[in-house]
Amino acid sequence: MSRLIRVFEYEKLTIHSKCSEGKELGEKVINKLWQYNDVNNNIYFDGIRNGVKFKHFVGVIQIGNVTIEILPKADEQKSTEDNKKNWHDALLKMLAKCKKIRVDSVSEATLRKRNHSLLDLYFELFLKEVDYLLEHGLIKKYRKNNGNLYALKGRLNFEKNIQNNLIHKERFFTTHQVYDYDHLLNQILYKALQVLRTITNNNSLSDSIIRTLGNFPEVEEKSINKNHFDRLVANRKSTKYDEAIKISKMIILNYSPDIKGGGENMLALLFDMNKLWEEYILKQLQKTCQNSDIEVKGQETKSFWGYNSLRPDIVLIQGNETYIIDTKWKRPTSSSASVGDLRQMYAYCRFWDAKKALLLYPGEMNDNTFNPFNTDDYSLDFENTAIIIDHQCKMGFVGVLNENGDDLDENIGAKILELLLN
Repeated sequence: MSRLIRVFEYEKLTIHSKCSEGKELGEKVINKLWQYNDVNNNIYFDGIRNGVKFKHFVGVIQIGNVTIEILPKADEQKSTEDNKKNWHDALLKMLAKCKKIRVDSVSEATLRKRNHSLLDLYFELFLKEVDYLLEHGLIKKYRKNNGNLYALKGRLNFEKNIQNNLIHKERFFTTHQVYDYDHLLNQILYKALQVLRTITNNNSLSDSIIRTLGNFPEVEEKSINKNHFDRLVANRKSTKYDEAIKISKMIILNYSPDIKGGGENMLALLFDMNKLWEEYILKQLQKTCQNSDIEVKGQETKSFWGYNSLRPDIVLIQGNETYIIDTKWKRPTSSSASVGDLRQMYAYCRFWDAKKALLLYPGEMNDNTFNPFNTDDYSLDFENTAIIIDHQCKMGFVGVLNENGDDLDENIGAKILELLLN
């Protein structure tokens, strides 16, 4: 029986934590989490007595029949099941808007499935993509094949022919071309299907996987790693594979089989919430500023010293004015930004000749005032005349969810511009 447990980032999970059906998580799952964290240099969570404390990574981890969802949270509401459901849906929609998952896969029908995990959503989407490819025809390619044949085909391999056919004169050991489905693209899809069959706890999905595998042509079963994905070369014919290969990569490279035979196979899809927040804000600002006089750029880089460079999260340009936004997912513990963050914002202002810089956090929207940096700075205008430039910075907060707390705030881009430009 599958078990689901949902927690928020920075929360703790112990052997006594209760899954959705009321059963305790147990030692095996916690031990597997510790092992996974050790292999990944302890970046995902901190080990505590009898458990773990999560960091700023969100997503889903499946261990055996247990699915753990780690959800983002940027409100002050009490941690209830409804609140978890709202942030579960918000995470899916943020991933869709940042193109980590296809937009049309995050439907209202999908979101109504209360215990529908993020992992199941990726699995369903992958199966749909593979079934589509099977229906419309997988790509065939030419490949070299060696074989001992009864008819001369291709080039005769004299050395192998003497070794194998000294007695069997009727056979020919040849190297010849074969035109079939056995190539890397299809081998990757097949491997991902095999992983899905091993890891899924969803009976409906399990039936679909078996059916899809039954329709899949015979290909060599390879041990796929990152190098295989790096070798792929995109072309016009392979475009239809793009989505399926993208999900295959996530599935295969994040799968940890249980080599001890305890049935605790593991698959983890985790996203750095700092990066997701930055990308989400960039997308929303670009959408809001379409057909306006504001240009929005992400990750613009300038050389700083030696091989070091400066790279603010978001740069906005309106006429002759430049603005800087640096996104911070974790809210500050005090009413003031850290000295390190302020120094960084000053450097951005100095190198981009930006008048205003905004440290943007999730939270209840407020209207802090811009404060100038206490320095005398000069810039050059288009006639190389020195002019005083007044660099200013402030902390800004903007809500992720709407007023009802049950969906993403679709006006977040406009609210950020209001914080920055007014």
